[in-house]
Amino acid sequence: MRFFSKWCITLVVVMGVAVSGTAFATNGYFTHGTGTKNKGQVGAGIALPQDAIDIVNNPAVAVEVGDSMELGVALFSPRRSYQSSASLAQGNGGAFTIGPNTIDSDSEFFPIPHFARSWQRSNDSAYALAFYGRGGMNTDWAGGNATFDPDGPGPAPVMTLPGTFGGGTAGVDLSQAFLDLTFAKNISEATSLGASLVIGLQVFEAEGVANFAGFTETFAASGGTVFPSNLSNNGHEFSYGAGFKLGMHTKLSNKVNLGIMYQSEISMKDLDDYADLFAENGGFDIPANAKIGLTFFPKDTVAVSLDLEHTWFSEVDSVGNPIANIFGCPTSPAMGSLVANCLGGSTGAGFGWDDMTTAKIGVQWQTDDEWTWRAGYSHGSQPIDPSEVTFNILAPATIEDHISFGFTKQLANKREINFAFMYAFEEDVTGTNTFDPTQTIKLEMDQWELEFSYGWNF
Repeated sequence: MRFFSKWCITLVVVMGVAVSGTAFATNGYFTHGTGTKNKGQVGAGIALPQDAIDIVNNPAVAVEVGDSMELGVALFSPRRSYQSSASLAQGNGGAFTIGPNTIDSDSEFFPIPHFARSWQRSNDSAYALAFYGRGGMNTDWAGGNATFDPDGPGPAPVMTLPGTFGGGTAGVDLSQAFLDLTFAKNISEATSLGASLVIGLQVFEAEGVANFAGFTETFAASGGTVFPSNLSNNGHEFSYGAGFKLGMHTKLSNKVNLGIMYQSEISMKDLDDYADLFAENGGFDIPANAKIGLTFFPKDTVAVSLDLEHTWFSEVDSVGNPIANIFGCPTSPAMGSLVANCLGGSTGAGFGWDDMTTAKIGVQWQTDDEWTWRAGYSHGSQPIDPSEVTFNILAPATIEDHISFGFTKQLANKREINFAFMYAFEEDVTGTNTFDPTQTIKLEMDQWELEFSYGWNF
């Protein structure tokens, strides 16, 4: 009973910290990897099981990692900025001009914890669980200004208000944490299958976007008489949901492993306090994701992993719907006829993200009984089209290339310490302001991360 209570307390603490601090935006808004050894190879290695935390990448490997446990924390630093050019319209003709501003986002350091434990059973099966943070966006744009014409198309007085979108300090804070409950079984000497119940918890807040009130379904449906109350500056709201993962791990030969994983879309409770911002009245599900990887063993002490990962961002309306949908809204400058295209509507404007495919290569080599070293590189085309930069000031997920390295130091009594470092090269995207075609907006970001973990084998 004391053992059970100790682990319950540990897991609750980990979950709480994960929700309070997650702010990833590496491959889209998913992480580049999960677990310190995996991150040392920039996320490559779903066919290279080593620790209990590897069940996050492939639930089938629970039977390959023995009775093990890992507890770790990362320090993640995304550095984001945007620049908006001078405008020729300056707010007239129904335009919405941002700046000109050149601003760096505040909030640059985030602790991200993880925990995992696996238990082997006598019938070639295993149970495992893992807590981890993954995904999330965070921006904090203090300062700047927006100039806009509040009366729609045609000559009108110009107003200049503080903040990126004229509503004061602007930004979003999306934190996500997950619990994977996993079962895996060997179906032959070479192959194992696994499945996980994935429980998700997310917290969201948006600030400084109140001046989009006239583009909302609430406003348009009322004929301009009711202003939305669930659009901006409503504090943090919790949302929860569930999905599943399926995985396979097989030894194609004594020199080659294959791993496959599919995670379903995670259906999340609507964010009611932001029902006037996100499509489908606050819908913000977590997109489906799939991975496939091969690991080669040219020597007993060397492993080379090649992985592909695909995420279906476009299938989640609030993430994938293009901003151009907003011009179908009757209260937009284009005076459309589809209330559903307004913010919060069933086809409401979103971030316009494309699906993302990322290729990864990782190398691991063991130099002696105490030291193992890792390195990796990944590339994926960032999901933001130049036509979508306006809303993506809030979520500038421009990263395409990562490098990483790491190591494991074996200690006494089957203990170990692990380290990983990641750097994501600066990447930018430039496009036209959706509401002022005479103005360009440039989004930029680079990142680094340090992660440490401590592992036990029982």
